Amino acid sequence: MDTTLLLFIATAFSFGMLVNLTGLPPMVGFLLAGFALNFYGFEATEGLQTFADLGVTLLLFSIGLKLDIRTLFKAEVWGGASIHIFASIAFYAVVLFILKQVGLTFFTNLDSFALVLVAFALSFSSTVFAVKILEEKSETNSLYGRIAIGILIMQDIFAVVFLTVSVGKIPSLFAVILLALPLIRPLLFKLLDRVGHGELLVLYGIFLALVLGAGLFESVGMKADLGALIAGMLLAGHASAKQMAKALFNMKEMLLICFFLSIGLGGLPTVDHLFVAAILAVVLFGKIALYFVTLARFKLRARTSLFAAFSLANYSEFGLIVAALATYKGWLSQDWLIITALAVSMSFVIASLLNKYADDIYNRFTNKLAHFQATDLHIDDRPVSLGDAEILVMGMGRIGTGAYDELKTQYGDKVLGLDYNNQKTLNHMELGRRVITGDALDTDFWNKLEMTDNIKLVLLAMPDHHGNHYAAEQLHRMERCSFQVAALAHFKSDEDELRALGVNPVYNMYQEAGTGFAHHVWTELSIATPHVTEKS
Repeated sequence: MDTTLLLFIATAFSFGMLVNLTGLPPMVGFLLAGFALNFYGFEATEGLQTFADLGVTLLLFSIGLKLDIRTLFKAEVWGGASIHIFASIAFYAVVLFILKQVGLTFFTNLDSFALVLVAFALSFSSTVFAVKILEEKSETNSLYGRIAIGILIMQDIFAVVFLTVSVGKIPSLFAVILLALPLIRPLLFKLLDRVGHGELLVLYGIFLALVLGAGLFESVGMKADLGALIAGMLLAGHASAKQMAKALFNMKEMLLICFFLSIGLGGLPTVDHLFVAAILAVVLFGKIALYFVTLARFKLRARTSLFAAFSLANYSEFGLIVAALATYKGWLSQDWLIITALAVSMSFVIASLLNKYADDIYNRFTNKLAHFQATDLHIDDRPVSLGDAEILVMGMGRIGTGAYDELKTQYGDKVLGLDYNNQKTLNHMELGRRVITGDALDTDFWNKLEMTDNIKLVLLAMPDHHGNHYAAEQLHRMERCSFQVAALAHFKSDEDELRALGVNPVYNMYQEAGTGFAHHVWTELSIATPHVTEKS
């Protein structure tokens, strides 16, 4: 077995584990592992880079699986992304010009074009890092998470335009066939229905991401990563899309380790490189402030604007692409490729810390941040009112809907349902159910929820234990409210965790389903054959 590969794995695990013990995301450790390997003379291999590219492709495909395209048409997304990128370029251009006048190393050789080019590269945020952070916090579906991802997708579109113009590679005439992709969506849905839940589901996802998405787009002169994202979006909304994302999760995570290693292995820095990168890392806080102020202008709560800004508080791997392209064409010196890689790495560490302590930072500066908050809040960011409801059902899937309908026969309109899917909410409302949209896995939801003394019972009917457990934790913290909490569980360990949070009763789905099944069968047999009686 290749000893270099073994060394890479051991180093990545060691640094990842050490950083994880500090409470920071392991990805920071993988970056440091890359720099450590670089220090001892190792370089990124072609195989490592291939795996890194595959990881990014699968990540973007996974984003597409969960993305509602309507998000991109919201003013705070396309408007926020457009305003920020121009404001950010202007901000960095001014900062770089000042540093050039001061006479700092590497800045004095920047002409006007190169200065704007570096400013443009620094204005982008990392899709890989931001999505990883949101996934680890289970807040991909939060309002600020959706806005952050939408802005990142808009930035990807800007990146495609830049690369097309700068490389001079105009998309092929065959690129028009991409407009027909939505027409094959029904076929893709039927195939997804037929692949099952095993290895074929994983292979189908890889096929869509790499062949139909990245491969097809690259073959007609478009950005491969954008193709993977759109391929995922074609399946978004299918009942099995979430399951496919889960099936690809572990493979994607492993491949992304290669991505972070490759950044650290990008080049051996000098003290001067480190100094300049550290300056850019400090200037990053100006970019974060621009994100916050821009999003606050769209009537978002201060907390939403701040958390979205923290999610985007980094430099992008796209900056490395710009620096590599500029170096190849002679627009920038090789030093700027190393500086950019260092600045990206440092920004990842800063963003990790900001996101880890986001709640503490917000609580400490709430009053000051409130000055930027509009009085007339965005419709999606207003407080969540439960009205006069007495029973709240969280999770309106098949089980939650069944519980809702049964309770409604006894308590009428005093029962209120909650589901994260707005389209599902609308469908329930058309059927006469009283349901509101809200994501119980979103900290924003709990921050906006106006729990009243009217609530007597909360049913946690979400399909996975993680969601029910998280909701139970939030309800457990509401010490002043007096209500009973009941929940679903799949295993005995799930039951124990929920009961420890004050949930009672806990309905074990498998155990109760077995009991109910046996009772149902015995009843049917008794009716069909009256002589069948219980054994005395």
